[in-house]
Amino acid sequence: MTDTSAAQDELTISAPHRELLDQVLDKWSLAVLNELCEQPSRFNELRRAIPNVTQKSLTATLRKLERNGIVERVLLSSRPVAVEYRITRLGKTLRTPIDVILQWATDHMPEIERARADFDLL
Repeated sequence: MTDTSAAQDELTISAPHRELLDQVLDKWSLAVLNELCEQPSRFNELRRAIPNVTQKSLTATLRKLERNGIVERVLLSSRPVAVEYRITRLGKTLRTPIDVILQWATDHMPEIERARADFDLL
């Protein structure tokens, strides 16, 4: 294997990694993670906190995050029985890389907007 092909292999995102990144970095997942990093929330609290998310999208997002071990669904012993969503220990480890990506976007947004404007003129 040459150095070039080894470097390319390191940059290739395999199917399981691609699927996970697609699930964790979609717009609703980022919004849910942002809310749950602050505090556990019930479903309707999340719906109110995340503008424009539909019930279907929020349900699907929570299930994906729960399946990946990033969010947990906790039954509360109340009458009637209620459910609360919490970020897991694994999910908390996403906070730093997500914050770095968001900071990068903030820092470079003027350059990105200029590039978009230049491209749109073509």
